[in-house]
Amino acid sequence: MTVVVSADFVLAVVRAGHPRHRDAVALVETLDEDLVTSPLVLAEIDDAVAEQVGTTAQQAVWSDFDRGAYSVRWWADALKETLVIARHHGVSLSTASLVAVAGRVNTSRIATFDEQFHRILTTPDGEPFVVLPDDPR
Repeated sequence: MTVVVSADFVLAVVRAGHPRHRDAVALVETLDEDLVTSPLVLAEIDDAVAEQVGTTAQQAVWSDFDRGAYSVRWWADALKETLVIARHHGVSLSTASLVAVAGRVNTSRIATFDEQFHRILTTPDGEPFVVLPDDPR
């Protein structure tokens, strides 16, 4: 199975001072699933880690991506699907891209601390997301 990851989740993994750092690290250490994100979120991760943690951590995240700790999914119609989701739900393109990726990889599991996934967002099939690490697995 696959878990879609958000920028705030990866930042929590990397930033020891993040209030949810322990929760994020514990989830990563116990998951035996592929972790995937979109290129829009990858750019957010890069910027957030560089700004909030520093260039050494940024280089470590690059190494994580290089070794396949997280994979990135995008396809020919991904932007079109992302725009439809963003307009329908009134969310950012990066958030909408995670919904699109979830649909593409056929998962309802997302690692995030973004409350929108609890309140307003559903999978492309209309199912609620399993929001990790908070929801029961």
